[in-house]
Amino acid sequence: MNEYDVLERYIHESNYIVALTGAGISTAAGIPDFRGEKGIYTLGIVPERVFDIDYFLRDPRPFYEFTRRMIETLEGSGPTLMHRFLAYLEEIGKLKLLVTQNIDGLHTLAGSKNVIEIHGSYRRSFCLNCGKEYDFSEVKEMILKNTVPYCSCGGLIKPDVVFFGEGVKGFEEARQHAYLSDLFLVVGSSLQVQPASLLPYFSPGKVVIINKGPVAFPRSRIDVHIDEDCELVAEELMRRLKK
Repeated sequence: MNEYDVLERYIHESNYIVALTGAGISTAAGIPDFRGEKGIYTLGIVPERVFDIDYFLRDPRPFYEFTRRMIETLEGSGPTLMHRFLAYLEEIGKLKLLVTQNIDGLHTLAGSKNVIEIHGSYRRSFCLNCGKEYDFSEVKEMILKNTVPYCSCGGLIKPDVVFFGEGVKGFEEARQHAYLSDLFLVVGSSLQVQPASLLPYFSPGKVVIINKGPVAFPRSRIDVHIDEDCELVAEELMRRLKK
């Protein structure tokens, strides 16, 4: 019995799956991860200047200059096969909650409904002064014209994403679901970023890792580790579950 046989059996036997996804699930959509060979950190940016909330409040230009470089990539991306596979697991009643570290919004586009975007989403923005909400299409036009977007009230517009130095979103709810899970899937994450990386520890059920490369999680706690590209895994699992 190989890893796919075991995972297929786990899915069939489970009643309460919780999934945690990371950047590795979206690389097939053309969105770079952070630490990979072609990741964001290889683009010559200084993370402390671009993604730190205190620096952003003092000088938002580095963040929005980076965002302007990424607009074409973000707008041209769509859900991958793995995004759609996880939406399918929810559709058939197996997946109860999907927690993502990604800010690309692709899980929602794939049809997933029970999603916690623990690091927020770039598809929403708001004014730090008056609280007015903005859709990304509105903010995009400002970024392309002026680099830094400001509200009609004069306040700075901030994307609804979690910067370094800010608290994550929905962690307590995610933890409660993890406690209830009989199968916890980690997909496309090396589990290096806390507190999201702590969630599998709360599951009393099986823990399955689907990630190309090593993960920062005790080997003794991993029931199955499929060390392959997420798209290849999704293709095989879809073939098995839909036959």
